Amino acid sequence: MLSSRAKIIKQNNERPDEFEQLISQAVLELEQSNSDLKPHLREIHLTAAKEVDVGGGKKAIVIFVPVPQLRQFQKIQSSLVRELEKKFSGKHIVLIAQRRILPKESRSSTNKSKQQRPRSRTLTSVHDKILEDLVFPAEIVGKRIRVKLDASKIIKVHLDISHQNNVEHKTDTYAAVYKKLTGKDVTFEFPGSI
Repeated sequence: MLSSRAKIIKQNNERPDEFEQLISQAVLELEQSNSDLKPHLREIHLTAAKEVDVGGGKKAIVIFVPVPQLRQFQKIQSSLVRELEKKFSGKHIVLIAQRRILPKESRSSTNKSKQQRPRSRTLTSVHDKILEDLVFPAEIVGKRIRVKLDASKIIKVHLDISHQNNVEHKTDTYAAVYKKLTGKDVTFEFPGSI
């Protein structure tokens, strides 16, 4: 039998913690037992996993995957998430790509890079991509940023109404996970038309 470390590969050869090994073991068991997922899960791996408190005594599991393998995960995401939620007694499962934010180049920075920072590594771009990964089966059709008088910001995200039945019960989880990862408040709506 393969070890649970076969499904989780961390950066810099770090050792996965107990929770990450538990998630890795569950994915490995799914690969061995589920014939539909087996060919897809064979060549992909995870980079990290976290447990996030959603509120009301609920917890969600955030699984980080490598960016190049995100498309492969999204092909099987609905069935993979369904099977993992069965294994972990109804906790919501969220798949997000492990992206890197590069710091803004400044005049006084000590290590000058020879290349300009790619747009995909900016803070804004990474936060937008995290939001897209969070709600994956549904598509974001609009976004509004509301700035209140006390200078606090709330992002209102409009999701595609055709996926309302699939993701409406998870919107609180999405908001809590996004707040934990980025520090930004977000609300999800399903408008009839924009």
